[in-house]
Amino acid sequence: MSRREKDEAALRFIEEVTSRCDEVQRAVLAQILSRNAETEYLKRHGMNGCVDMETFKNKIPVVTYEDIHSDIQRIANGDFSPLLCAQPITEFLTSSGTSAGENKLMPTTAEEMDRRLLFCILIMPIINQYMPGLDKGKGLYFQFIRAERQTPGGLMAHPVITSYYKSKHFKNRPYDPYYVFTSPDEAVLCTDSFQSMYTQMLCGLYDRHVVIRMGAVFASGLLRVIRFLQLHYADLCHDITTGTLNSKITDSGLRACMGKIMRPDPKLAEFVNLACEGENWEGIIKRIWPNTKYLEVIVTGVMAQYIPTLDYFSGGLPKVCTMYASSECFIGLNLNPMCAPSEVSYTILPNMAFFEFIPLGDTSATRLVNLADVKVGKEYELVVTTHSGLYRYRVGDVLYVTGFYNSTPQFKFIRRKNVLLSIDSDKTDELELQNAIQSASELLKPFNTSIVHYTSVADAESIPGHYVIYWELLTKDPINGPGHEVLGQCSLAIEEALNSVYRECRVTDQSIGPLEIRIVKNGTFEELMDYAISRGASINQYKVPSCVNGKPIVELLDSCVVSVHFSPSLPHWSPQLGSV
Repeated sequence: MSRREKDEAALRFIEEVTSRCDEVQRAVLAQILSRNAETEYLKRHGMNGCVDMETFKNKIPVVTYEDIHSDIQRIANGDFSPLLCAQPITEFLTSSGTSAGENKLMPTTAEEMDRRLLFCILIMPIINQYMPGLDKGKGLYFQFIRAERQTPGGLMAHPVITSYYKSKHFKNRPYDPYYVFTSPDEAVLCTDSFQSMYTQMLCGLYDRHVVIRMGAVFASGLLRVIRFLQLHYADLCHDITTGTLNSKITDSGLRACMGKIMRPDPKLAEFVNLACEGENWEGIIKRIWPNTKYLEVIVTGVMAQYIPTLDYFSGGLPKVCTMYASSECFIGLNLNPMCAPSEVSYTILPNMAFFEFIPLGDTSATRLVNLADVKVGKEYELVVTTHSGLYRYRVGDVLYVTGFYNSTPQFKFIRRKNVLLSIDSDKTDELELQNAIQSASELLKPFNTSIVHYTSVADAESIPGHYVIYWELLTKDPINGPGHEVLGQCSLAIEEALNSVYRECRVTDQSIGPLEIRIVKNGTFEELMDYAISRGASINQYKVPSCVNGKPIVELLDSCVVSVHFSPSLPHWSPQLGSV
C-alpha cells in the first residue's frame, strides 16, 4: 500500500468512527464487559455477566484512584488473578497525578499498547493534509525516558512515553517516512538527561537543513531545550569543529553510535556560534533550522503560559497540539492541527474507551452523560471505562464542549481539577501546598516567626520554570529573625513535602527549577485585598488566594519583595518503588 493510500485509509477510519459515535460507544462497552465478565471487580459489584449499559450504570460506582487503590496494590504485589481485567496486566503506566504523594499506577495490557499505537498512526495523515511533504524531511523531536521502577510483583511501572521507547514496538518499528528523526535510538534511550539532550542537540545541528518539524511533549520541555543550547553551544560548536565528542558523554553505547555520526564541519560550527553568541535569540529556531514548518508541543491547559516565550524563540511558528492522551487511555485527536493554541479542540475517538461525563455547575444533574449526549457550551469532568481494567474512573480533567465533528463531540481541555500549580508534568493542589508550607513553617518557630499570609505563582518566564511562594512574616524579635540560610532551608522543606512527581522533575531531568520564597513587606496582602476590592470583590467574602496568575497582581507582589531565597539543593527522590 502506498503512502497516499495509507493516509486515505486513516482518514476514512476517522470519518467512520466519528459518524457512528453512540453505536461505537455501546459496542465498546459491551466488549469490555463481555471480555471481563469473570473478573473479581465486576462480580463484586453484581454485574453477573450483564453487558447492557443500563445495568452497568446502575451497578458500577463512579470511582477515584483511592477507591481502587487496594486492587491496584494487589496486582502490584503479585496477584495475577483476573481481578480487574481478564487479560494479563503487563505493566503499569505512571500517572502524573498523585495519590498520597506518589505516582498513580494505571494498569495496562499488551493489547492496549497496540491500540494506542494505531491511534498514533492517525496523527501524521491529519497534519499532512495541511502541510504536505512531511515525509520528505526529518523531525527534531526531543524525547527522554525516565526511570523505571519494578513493583514487588515484578511488573514495570513507568510513564507512557518511556513504556513505548522501551518496548519492542519502538525497537523493531518498520520504516515510515513520517517518523524519521534526527536523534538516534541510543540518544533517546540514554537515561542520563544531560547526555541524551547533548547528543540529540548535536545530531539536530548536523541535520539542520533537513529538519522540517521540531518538538517535545510539553512546551516547557522545548523551552528547556533552547536554554540548554544557550548554555552549551560553545561545547557543541567545539565538537562539530573537531568531529570529536565531548568527554562528558560517558555512555559507551552512545559514544559508539555518535562516533558514526560525528564529522569535522568548521563551517557549520562557525554558523552556530555566530547565531548563538549574541544577546538576540529572537527567532533562533528558524535561524538555525530554516526549513522548520511547525512546532509539535502541548500548549493547552497550564502549558499555555509558555506560548509567548515559544513565539519569541521560534519567530511565531505554528504550534501543533496533535492529541489528547493520558496514562488511563488515549482519548482524542486535534483534527484542525494548524489552529491557534486558544482554539484547540480534541475530537474524542469513540473506539478508544467508554467515555462518560459528570456535568459541572449543574446541581440538578444526577446521572453521568454519555459521549454522544453532551451539550455544546457545557463543562464536564471526564470519566473513563477502559479495555485494561478501569471502570467509571474519574480522570480529573475538566473539558468544555466546543462542537461536534460528525456525531462525535469536540472538547477543549480546560484544566486538571483541583490543580493549583504546574510547571511540567507536576500537579500540586491547594491542600498539598498548604501542608508543605505548614511543614516549612516549623523551621521558623525557633526564631519566634510565623507566616501571616502566603500565595504562590508558577513562574514560566524562567527556564526551567519554578514555583514562587510569597510570604508575609510576623517576627516578634526582628533582630534575631530567620536569616537567608534558614529561609533557603524553608524553600527546600517545601520541596521535600511536595509529591514525588514534582521531586522527580526536580531531580532527574531538572525540568523544574529550585523553589523560591519571596519575602514581602508587612501590609502587602492588605494591598492585595484592596486591589481585589477595587476590581469588584466583596470585602466580606474576600480571602487570600493560594495561587495568583494575573500580571497586575504579580507585579504588585513583586514591588513589595524585600528578600528572595531559593532552595539550596535538590530534594530527596528515589526511583525505588516499594509496596504500593
